[in-house]
Parts: sequence; structure tokens; C-alpha cells
Amino acid sequence: MAYIHFTDEQKQRANSVDLVDFLQRQGEQLVRSGREWRWKRFDSVTVLGSQWFRHSRKEGGHAIDFLQQFYDMSFPEAVTLLLGGESGVEWNQTSKSAPPPRKSFALPEANQDMRRVFAYLIKQRFIDREVLTHFAHEKLIYEDKEYHNAVFVGLDENGVPRHAHKRGTYTQGEPYKGNEEGSDPKYSFHWLGESVALYVFEAPVDMLSFITLNKDGWKQYSYVTLDGVSEHAMLCQLDTNPRLKNIVLCLDHDEAGIEASGRLKDILQEKGYANISVFQSQHKDWNEDLKARHGVAPIPAREHPKLELLPKVYAELYDLCKALSAHKDIDFFLAECAETVEPLLASGKTAALNTEAVQDCLQCMAAGALTAMQRQLRQMEPPVTIEQLIQKLQNSYRPHEDRGWLRTKAEQLRQDASDISRQLQTSGIRTLEDKEKLLSTYQRLAMDSVKTVMFVEQELPSMLPAQEQAVNFSMTM
Repeated sequence: MAYIHFTDEQKQRANSVDLVDFLQRQGEQLVRSGREWRWKRFDSVTVLGSQWFRHSRKEGGHAIDFLQQFYDMSFPEAVTLLLGGESGVEWNQTSKSAPPPRKSFALPEANQDMRRVFAYLIKQRFIDREVLTHFAHEKLIYEDKEYHNAVFVGLDENGVPRHAHKRGTYTQGEPYKGNEEGSDPKYSFHWLGESVALYVFEAPVDMLSFITLNKDGWKQYSYVTLDGVSEHAMLCQLDTNPRLKNIVLCLDHDEAGIEASGRLKDILQEKGYANISVFQSQHKDWNEDLKARHGVAPIPAREHPKLELLPKVYAELYDLCKALSAHKDIDFFLAECAETVEPLLASGKTAALNTEAVQDCLQCMAAGALTAMQRQLRQMEPPVTIEQLIQKLQNSYRPHEDRGWLRTKAEQLRQDASDISRQLQTSGIRTLEDKEKLLSTYQRLAMDSVKTVMFVEQELPSMLPAQEQAVNFSMTM
């Protein structure tokens, strides 16, 4: 799209578009989730007014980057669509779907007994009776009066209730789960022991299931639930309890849990924590492991699809690198690959892509970058084999860092190729720092090429319906 100048006022209006109204006008299904709306197409995405948040990846923003992220639009395309194109119609209807003002926190009224909660957690979820009785005695679990939900209470450092997670006890259909309005996410359901270990879970039932499976001496350890995959409750416990040094991430054994574990591990390392481990359930989560122990068919674990595809991609790279080993001008080869792949990705419209040609070209770019790295390293240190470089690249892949849609990935590849060209054309003798920077850029190009290969193979098909709707919708403006 040609350059379009937008005033600050126009950009502000575009970013203020009500995303609930925008999605509903395109026929998307949304369901209430507390104060927010959950997008059924991407069930980890919630919207509230002009704001969106993707819980599985801990990222969010406003209307413009929402269209860039989920509809693969450039900035001018997103702003133009949100402002209504040439028709002058725009979305500015936040009041239609805005929730009432936020209430102050108060625990739901308690029922006079806990029969339904005990029956549900013991008979349906197989939580140990002694463990459940302990938490009930500490007033950390109870049954609410109105709906007979199980209420899991989170206390602050002074013992004051600040959070309540509610879980439905009815066994028909999908059980209700949600937080009491006004809950502070830093103080979710947890238990503090005397040891230096902190076990981290997504939800209260996961935590209780893990304790049931590892009951001996459980009270000496500390446990915290994240109310999803947000880091706030974990960091709050670490900040207020300096003795906690060993963190064990026990999130779900599925795509979202694997990505969240990687992201949380990065956050912890940035804060100076060194003793971090990841402990995965055998099945989808710890309660599924507990069900399996009692003879109930469990929901199986799901490995991350990109981590499963990764070895195949790198195996193909090995053969390509061997074929390129005799190429005289590998940097010229890389430039040719970049010139070839750019028009294939230039339109940004996934429906028009020749996916096989794109994948072949991207694999060649990755192999060329690795071959260039190997030749550069010969001048700097003892020789490194292609096998070692490929293994290093594979080990450095982090699925939680592999974000963005096709347009974003195409722009990153163009930037990588441009950086390499600029560094190679710099006159004078390269210093050690220059060589290390060039090596880093080669590696980044190889990694970005691999990420785009996997994107085209795995994620592209799911993008087409949403993008085609956006394109068709914009054409009617």
C-alpha cells in the first residue's frame, strides 16, 4: 500500500474502535468472560472496548495492532479500515459493549455447608479428602451460597482475602469458572511452606491434584496458581518471600503451557533466579494424571506442534548445507534468495502464496546463512561443523518467541538481509566485534527463515478464513 499520512487525531480514533462491535459486524462469535468478551475463534483472546489481550502469549494492545496481528494488515491498511475507508463510517461505539464500573472486591457469601464442593472435588476430581479438609479448615476453599461454586481464596501478606476464583460444581456440560470481580491477580490461591521450593500451577484444581499425587510432606513446600499463565502471582510470592529460591514450573502439558513455561522461565532468569525447572504431567494436566490413576480415561498431553516439526526442518537444512559447501560466493547466493522470496511475500496476502516455492526458498536462505556462518568462523576460531551450527540453532529456538503473522515475518527477513548487505559493504578491515555482529545477523536470518517455514506449513491454513473475511469486508466499505 502506498504511503498514507494519518494525523495523530485519526490514529487515536482508529485505536479507539470498539473491538467487540468490530468483530460482531464480521460475524465473529464472542462470549462473555467476566467484564470482557472472549473470541471463540481464538479462545485465549479477550477484548474489552478497544483493548485486546492474548492470554496464552501474554501480549495485547489496541485496535490497530489487533488488525495487524490477527488480520495480517499493515499499519496504513489497519487504520484505513478502522476509520471506514472512503465511506467516512467509523466504529466509535465502545459504550454499547462497555461493562459497568468495576466493583470493589468482596468474597461471595458462603453456604452453610460444603457438601457439593466436597462431592465434586473428591468424587469427580479425585482430590484427597485430607488435603481438601486442610484447605477448607484454613478458609481457603469454601462453597458459595448462591450458585454452590467452589471458591478458592487468595490472601495477601497480611492474611486479608484479595482474590477469589470460582469453579462450578455441576457435572453436566462445561463447568463455570471465573474470578470474583475486583480480585487482585497478584494474590491468587496459594500455600506457603517453610522450604525454598515454589511450585507454580495454572489453576487451583491443578495445584490440589499435584499435592494429592505428591502428598508426603506437602505442607513444607510452597505452591501458587497463576489464574491462567500470567506471572503476577508468582512474582508477588517471590518478592514477599525471599527464601523461595527454587522455582518449579508445573503448567499444562499442551501448546499454551509449553509456551508459558518458556516465557516464565525467561522472566525469572531476567530477575536473577537460577534454579528453575519445568515439571510436566504425563497427561494434559495434573488432574488428568490423577484421573488416570483412578481408572478414568485422561485427556492426553499435546506436544508443541512447532517443536515436533523442528527436527524435520533442521534435517532438511543439513542436506542443503552440504550441497552449498562448494558454492564459491555464498553471500551472493543469499542475496539471490532474498530477491526471490521478497516478491513471493510482498503482497502480504496469504491466499496468493505459492507455499511450496516459499518454503524451498526459505530453506535455502537458512542453509545459506548457516554456510556463511561456518566460513566466517573459520577465520576466528577452530572450525565448527555444520552439524554443530544446526544443533545450536535448534537448541536456541523458543516457541514463545515465535510470534507474528506473515507480514511481520516477511519484514523481519527483509531487515535481516538488508543488515547483512550493509555490513558486508562496509569498507575497511573488520574488527572482531564486526565479525561477531555479522555472525549474529547470519544466525538471526537462519532462525527467522526457519520460523517462517514452520509458519507457512502449520499456521497459514488457519489464517485464511479470518484474512479473507477482513479483505472482503474492507472491499464493501
